[in-house]
Amino acid sequence: MTVQVNEVEIPDAAIAAEMQYHPSDSAEAARQAAATALVVREVLRQEARRLGVAIPSDGEAADPEDAAIDLLMEQEVKLPAPDDETCRRYYENNRRRFRTPDLFLADHILIAVPPEDREGREAAKARAADWIRDIEVDPAAMAALARQFSDCPSKFEGGNLGWVSRGQTVSEFETYLFSLEPGELCRLPVESRYGVHVLRLNRKEPGRELPIEAVREKIAAYLANAVWRRAVRQYVELLLARTRLGGIDLGDLAATPLVQ
Repeated sequence: MTVQVNEVEIPDAAIAAEMQYHPSDSAEAARQAAATALVVREVLRQEARRLGVAIPSDGEAADPEDAAIDLLMEQEVKLPAPDDETCRRYYENNRRRFRTPDLFLADHILIAVPPEDREGREAAKARAADWIRDIEVDPAAMAALARQFSDCPSKFEGGNLGWVSRGQTVSEFETYLFSLEPGELCRLPVESRYGVHVLRLNRKEPGRELPIEAVREKIAAYLANAVWRRAVRQYVELLLARTRLGGIDLGDLAATPLVQ
């Protein structure tokens, strides 16, 4: 069935072209998302034309109708900026979010083995286990072993990785690293997608709480964006309520890019 917005038809070809911007688990879901986005855009274009929204004739707008939508939103969706009290309340309720990251200073030795080489991995784990026993007896041996055998560029620093925080190394490596106490050598070889590691945590610097003065602008921007998304969604729903639609059930508008 042809999709219609009042008297305007949205061609199947336009929906098919739009689908590339809406990756989904199925072609049907992608088509629904694409059609919904085009319907919302057409509704806004029609409203801009109805209100006579003027587009500056400077030639800079690639698509005058899309530029009209932007101006329509500026005219019709007006929101106050979050005040200091609102920002402070959000800060007090979300203090954990406003911290510098924990930092970890670690040494490691990498034996590079691809994940599919199970035999090679078993041999690497046995080799790493031998090194762990040597390092338990003589902690200084780690730097010498790293310089001689590690497949990581950190070998030139005796295996020292420098300060790292969450997300800077692969998750399987971090699982072990963040469970260690400062000065502790991991008693087991650590497997990652890169191979097998010998790992030691040297120091940990806990993150510190940031004062509200350092994050107020970030909080204000986040709150303003959240309020704007809700207001745009409500505005679009109001327009749709007085629009004649055909060939489509819009479902949840929250997933539509124009109202996110």
